Amino acid sequence: MKIGVGLGTPPEPPAVWVDIAHFAREAERIGFESIWLGEHVTAPVHCESESPTFAGGQVPGFLDPFVSLGRASGVTRRILLGTGVTLVPEHHPLWLAKAVASLDRLSAGRLVLGVGPGWNREEREMLGGDPRRPWAQTREAVLAMKELWTEERAGFHGEFYDFPPVRCFPPPVSEPHPPVLLSGVSPKLVERMVEWGDGWLGFRTTPAELERRLAELRELAPRAGRSPDAFEISMYSWDASRELMRQYADAGAHRFIVQTRGLSGVQETTELLERIADALGVQAVGDS
Repeated sequence: MKIGVGLGTPPEPPAVWVDIAHFAREAERIGFESIWLGEHVTAPVHCESESPTFAGGQVPGFLDPFVSLGRASGVTRRILLGTGVTLVPEHHPLWLAKAVASLDRLSAGRLVLGVGPGWNREEREMLGGDPRRPWAQTREAVLAMKELWTEERAGFHGEFYDFPPVRCFPPPVSEPHPPVLLSGVSPKLVERMVEWGDGWLGFRTTPAELERRLAELRELAPRAGRSPDAFEISMYSWDASRELMRQYADAGAHRFIVQTRGLSGVQETTELLERIADALGVQAVGDS
């Protein structure tokens, strides 16, 4: 089982997140396989959208994931860099394709792209997201980006995005592109993943629910000409539980990611990462 760690929720203002460079260096030194960083561009003061994590829809304190993971890539060599998740409807696919390709290239192919439309409707809409069909917009943007990453000249004509043939150069290092993991718990999740995704980044999913979803994947993937084994399954948890990790592994997950909360200090970050590693049996990897 691969074990990652996420810089989950920011501390309450005026405190700010610990430097991502320290978080990334320590995570790699200790032996974690990947680090993960979420995204919120802005925090609407008046928000009716509800979240089990953020009271009143308030999400200040997030760093830009691409700037942050770019900094992390410069101080690490092995650890994978994941977005968990990129809020796709809040970016135009031409811009996002360039950012992803740039980070993947600068990190020597270490980027894993978690995607979703986000739960905060007010934030999404003020940044250009569709209020009614956010997953349809996310799908179209990902399909457009995959064309941009793999074709020398790529145009796109869809419901949400329309542009003539363009060049997106240089392309990502990863072949054919960084893996795109879909987030969420929607009933249509597996159907979407089979059509246009490369895996699942699961939130608030029990091991039993994971088993049911993977049974659905084994049924639907061959119909689309894809192997169920081609999809990478990652599960998020707020709890560094070895037993829960084992249950996810038995259910078919490939990666277990522990989220952290409110990290702002250097020493507390190192100490927490070491406690998580000890709880899960993470071991440092020697230099090759």
